[in-house]
Amino acid sequence: MASTVILSQTATLSSSSSTTTTAKFSSLTHSPIFHTNALRFKSNKKPLSLSLTRKALRVSASSQSLQALIFDCDGVIIESEHLHRQAYNDAFSHFNVRCDPSSQQSLNWDPEFYDVLQNQIGGGKPKMRWYFKEHGWPSSTIFDNPPVTDDDQAKLIDLIQDWKTERYQQIIKSGTVEPRPGVLRLMDEAKAAGKKVAVCSAATKSSVILCLENLIGMERFEGLDCFLAGDDVKQKKPDPSIYVTAAKRLGISEKDCLVVEDSVIGLQAATRAGMACVITYTSSTAEQDFKDAITIYPDLSNVRLKDLELLLQNVVAAS
Repeated sequence: MASTVILSQTATLSSSSSTTTTAKFSSLTHSPIFHTNALRFKSNKKPLSLSLTRKALRVSASSQSLQALIFDCDGVIIESEHLHRQAYNDAFSHFNVRCDPSSQQSLNWDPEFYDVLQNQIGGGKPKMRWYFKEHGWPSSTIFDNPPVTDDDQAKLIDLIQDWKTERYQQIIKSGTVEPRPGVLRLMDEAKAAGKKVAVCSAATKSSVILCLENLIGMERFEGLDCFLAGDDVKQKKPDPSIYVTAAKRLGISEKDCLVVEDSVIGLQAATRAGMACVITYTSSTAEQDFKDAITIYPDLSNVRLKDLELLLQNVVAAS
């Protein structure tokens, strides 16, 4: 039987690969923006099927045609989880952030922990706020003593996030980061066919802009029909606001949009907005339960626009 990792209350994630990680994060399950399906990860999972799932998103039976292709950024255009983790840890070290007053080491999110955290909570500030609430607000070079007031806690998070964003931008500008396979070709195919192309990311706008300018190029970036970041909506994914807003700005019905995501959080946001969604998973999301995706790909290298058009046309029949 496949084992599951369920996030519930207190705890720590061991960096040892020999033990099954159990993260105890119950406060997540009480948050209105989290869906219980997102809290299960199956290990020893069978290879992910590339065929249409029989549990696909149920949409209106009226005629459908692919009119807009909407991409997430982190995990879809760029495999960035390890880059964000590096930037967070560099920020924690820079400000000597310590949740444990007896520790001489600054906070460090190891890969195993961050894989779970980033797949549960969208956006950097919500990640830190949740972590500090669970593990205690830290001391730092910003505040000698852990902040107590809401204003001081917000200031701490804002300063760490700003520094982290600048560090992440330095990494992106280094020229060592490449877009994921097939993404640029698929964008070009869609534009050439007269489809609208959009990017909707939960990340900070400045970070997303930098990624897009450096990874897809200025011409493609300026040619996007819609671009939304976490700053543009009140609620982050898995709330559907960002995709609902995109459909309105594009002037296209949700049922004629197809979203490309890499995680359960993004999948939930898309389906709650009434959009069909395909998954192109990463190493950190491959074990998630993508039952509501209309199909699943390891990457987009062999995916053509005509494949996606056929998927959207057949989604009702497949369900």
